Amino acid sequence: MLEFYAPWCPACQQMEVAWESFAKESERLGITVGKVDVTQEPGLSGRFFVTTLPTIYHANDGVFRRYRGSRTLEDLQGYILERKWEAVEPVAGWKSPSSIMMHGMAGLFHFSGWIRQIHNYLTGTLGVHVWISYAIFILATLLIGLLLGLVLVLISDCLCPAKSKHRAETPEEAISKENAENAALEQPDEAEQLSADEAADVKDLSDGEDAANSSADESEEDLALGKESGGEETEDLSEQPLAESETESTVRQRKSQGAEKEL
Repeated sequence: MLEFYAPWCPACQQMEVAWESFAKESERLGITVGKVDVTQEPGLSGRFFVTTLPTIYHANDGVFRRYRGSRTLEDLQGYILERKWEAVEPVAGWKSPSSIMMHGMAGLFHFSGWIRQIHNYLTGTLGVHVWISYAIFILATLLIGLLLGLVLVLISDCLCPAKSKHRAETPEEAISKENAENAALEQPDEAEQLSADEAADVKDLSDGEDAANSSADESEEDLALGKESGGEETEDLSEQPLAESETESTVRQRKSQGAEKEL
């Protein structure tokens, strides 16, 4: 049976007498009884993940169980004599003090104890103000975080290097790319040629319309002139019989005058 306590803990002070009596009965009970000061052994308290005080553990053949009963001498003795610990569920494997995770937790508790000692040295021995000590720890935490982040980035780059975005082009890809660029350059020329052809077609259509309009005007003028000439011809034709009739009448008059003269 193992008790974790602290000298400043009131509950630990209250059960100190009962625990000392329980330790004296350890030979009769066939167990080993001990206690651990968490202020002196932060690593061990971290391995058992001690969060409340006092905390009591029962260990048997490497299997750990947490004692949650009463802290009186009778209850502690009955826990062993009546083998009540067999009904208690053991600590999970990942939370077991012998697991790798709890070894890491012990390291964190050691580190916290080391920080506490440095803080006490700065404030007690050197006489540094408490807030200045806190500021020093904050800056140190930031710098350590930046360095660790840089180390992690370097390790990740070494283990999983990033793939290059620009890879060497194959001859086929280079030819296809060149053809695509040439096609892109030829498209504006084709567009300009098409626009020029369209403009020429529009011009031809306008010229054709002008020619058609001029021919229509000329045909109208020819028709007008034809009508005028036709009118003149009809007048000439109408005048010709008149002239012939006049000549015939004059000839008849002359003949009649000649006959009268003969008579």
